[in-house]
Amino acid sequence: MNAPLAVEALDLERTYASGHTTVAALAGVTLAIQRGEFVAVMGPSGSGKSTLLNVVAGLERPTGGTVRVDGEDLARLDEEALARHRSRRVGMVFQAFNLLPRLHVVENVALPLAFAGVSVSERLRRARAILERLGMTARAEHRTNQLSGGELQRAAVARALIGDPAILLADEPTGNLDSANGAALIALFEELHAQSQTVLLVTHDAQIAAHAERIIRMRDGRVVDV
Repeated sequence: MNAPLAVEALDLERTYASGHTTVAALAGVTLAIQRGEFVAVMGPSGSGKSTLLNVVAGLERPTGGTVRVDGEDLARLDEEALARHRSRRVGMVFQAFNLLPRLHVVENVALPLAFAGVSVSERLRRARAILERLGMTARAEHRTNQLSGGELQRAAVARALIGDPAILLADEPTGNLDSANGAALIALFEELHAQSQTVLLVTHDAQIAAHAERIIRMRDGRVVDV
């Protein structure tokens, strides 16, 4: 029996009410992403690429069609199961780092495991192991205001990886970085991909997308090129 795809969408729709009209953010998206792939999603503003990422993450529910992540049909999950999906199956990296300034880096990285009921000692052990893997051991006990932009984003990636997710989702992760730190972050994604991590990256930057092994292009809520 073949292993399930990392992501499989069939006629996926997501609509919003806007006044007296309905806006289709996703208008029948069909795509498949294999486990271990590094895929970039490109498109202009309003093309639906961030909405697609949010649906895959379980942050938004589709209004039509189906989406499966690691074989799980997200439409069948209740809110509690969707929360487990977000904590165990996907890791998310945002343009904003979303780190808590009152916590040390290692505590920020360990935070998702607290919601999963992992003991303090075990989650800190795992967080330090992830930080070591990403070359951030020396910054583990620092606070976020002591980190550079590149270090902040690397810490955010560590937090996304702490639950050993089936897929890493990144929404414009280089948007707040200078070119050098942006290049370093993409090099990190390439390294993770080489270790068989599935990566789905949303970007408007063609130079960033060129590092992926495949580019999916979207326009007006539809996939126009895979």
